Amino acid sequence: LLGMFAAILSSTIVSNALPEIITELGGGQSAYTWVVTAALLSMTASTPLWGKLADLISKKTLVQTALVIFVVGSLVAGMAQNPGMLIT
Repeated sequence: LLGMFAAILSSTIVSNALPEIITELGGGQSAYTWVVTAALLSMTASTPLWGKLADLISKKTLVQTALVIFVVGSLVAGMAQNPGMLIT
């Protein structure tokens, strides 16, 4: 359930708030596009890796690791001072 909550949170709340977040960080439409593109690219590149890891290790451990990575990434993104940090 925690995994589903994180996915829903990521896809709905952040998507709706992203234009305001970019504006407050001093970015424009280009920065918004880059943030969305970077997120999609990282998900696309990491999906095969997560699939391979699912074959090698416990699924429970994998889900827990993914949730920790999501929380740490969210904290780092929340501390962004400018659009470049958010994109990275």
